[in-house]
Amino acid sequence: MRWQIDRDKTSHVDTFVMDGLPPDEQLPELVDVPELSYPERLNAAAELLGGAISRGFGTKNALVDHENCWNYTELDVWSNRIANVLVDVHGIAPGNRVVLRGINSTWMVAAWFAVLKAGAVAVATMPMLREAELQKIYSTARPTVALSEYDLDRPLHVFSDVPVETWGPSGTLAELMADASPDFSAIDTYSTDPALLGFTSGTTGVPKATIHFHRDLLAVADSFQTVLRAGPDDVFVGSPPLAFTFGLGGLVLFPTRVGASTAFASTPGPEGLAACIAQHRATVCFTAPTAYKAMLDLDPPVDLSSLRRCVSAGETLPLRTYESFLERTGLQLIDGIGATEMLHIFISAADDDIRPGSTGKPVLGFEAQVIDDDGEPVSDGTVGRLAVKGPLGCRYLSDARQQEYVVNGWNVTGDAFMRDSDGYFWYQARIDDMIVSSGYNIAGPEVEEALLSHPAVAEVGVFGSPDPDRGSLVRAVVRLADGFEASDQIRRELQEYVKASIAPYKYPRVIDFVADPLPKTATGKLQRKMLPGLVSS
Repeated sequence: MRWQIDRDKTSHVDTFVMDGLPPDEQLPELVDVPELSYPERLNAAAELLGGAISRGFGTKNALVDHENCWNYTELDVWSNRIANVLVDVHGIAPGNRVVLRGINSTWMVAAWFAVLKAGAVAVATMPMLREAELQKIYSTARPTVALSEYDLDRPLHVFSDVPVETWGPSGTLAELMADASPDFSAIDTYSTDPALLGFTSGTTGVPKATIHFHRDLLAVADSFQTVLRAGPDDVFVGSPPLAFTFGLGGLVLFPTRVGASTAFASTPGPEGLAACIAQHRATVCFTAPTAYKAMLDLDPPVDLSSLRRCVSAGETLPLRTYESFLERTGLQLIDGIGATEMLHIFISAADDDIRPGSTGKPVLGFEAQVIDDDGEPVSDGTVGRLAVKGPLGCRYLSDARQQEYVVNGWNVTGDAFMRDSDGYFWYQARIDDMIVSSGYNIAGPEVEEALLSHPAVAEVGVFGSPDPDRGSLVRAVVRLADGFEASDQIRRELQEYVKASIAPYKYPRVIDFVADPLPKTATGKLQRKMLPGLVSS
């Protein structure tokens, strides 16, 4: 079904985002399933918060961080006050864009809900972004106002035509909220009104702004609930920033949809996350594979016994990490792949449906296939590009790259996968991470997984190094585990180990040892493009 958007049906007064939607012929085809059907008029914030309160969860904990513990009614009231500040003080109109900047916290969530209640479009930004990176976002989104944590607002003041309000000590929001009404009637938005702009990482140039509707926010929650099976007694935790759609779903949309609670860690990193799990007896965790591995290695060990569902995404889940976590906790990590363009996870598996090493099958409302370079499906067992359809799809804001991501109605993610005869999808690599050496296609993550299973390897990154004879050499950057020292002997041992673990032609012909942790993004992904800079040519 090629979904034609009725562009005249919108509550937006400022139609900048609606006007920036791709033309109908470039929109992805959608999968229509009854479980993910929504009314024509829908405000996601009102539905999520109002729905929780109407089901009797008003006095139940919604959010906890280092300074606040709010129930659902309190969260609703605080977001109402912020929405009134946006409208009464700054004249925010439906369709205006509002930049959000802050660490994961109660105030960040309240601000996000306030923007949606006001009918505006949320533009959450990673706290680590600097002025040059923010400039690209501002140029694309053209925001009207910004809301920021008080000690993160400095880079925003460079954009003098966009006023900034801050929360926290010495923040400007406190006084404004004190004078604001605790009541706010959420704008009666259409379900297809844009609710947020999610920005891609921009590792290949200018980041792309992905448009997501109010209905999309509910669709991903209702879809992934078939895997997650969460309930109101659950306590969610996680490390991904709320500006990252993995974090928005796992720490805001999913728990709120079922009336559960979210606890935010007081300090960053695996240590802070583990401490949060132990303190709040968390039951559901969203983080990257590297964090799960790091939590297992903490000394002294931290009590993780309260966990019952652990979702891993953001990068490939090494089999060794899956097996170690299962051995130590008795829990099977729920692997998943998503994309900013698709808002959240679209392939996953849990419990008895898990096949270790496989990402899983399409979740409710999604379809997937593996295609060749011409866009044609390949046979099972053949590696190709992953293409996906679902209840939502890629919509770049005024960006010609829309035609590269949506091909023949399918969302082509840039990931190399193989599907087996039972319909399970097996991740190979990002297309850019495939190494062609002497005519062989070698997936860097597969070599990394083989090396990680050796006890001497703490961290590893693999990339293709130019070579005049083979085209590219498989090259590995290794940080050794405690108790092991770099030497030619350990290098040869690792090479032979890989030859014995996977096809010998895939072994790393060059291994470099480094002392420092490998570079990662704010969301925990290994930055493979940074690896060549760590070694000598």
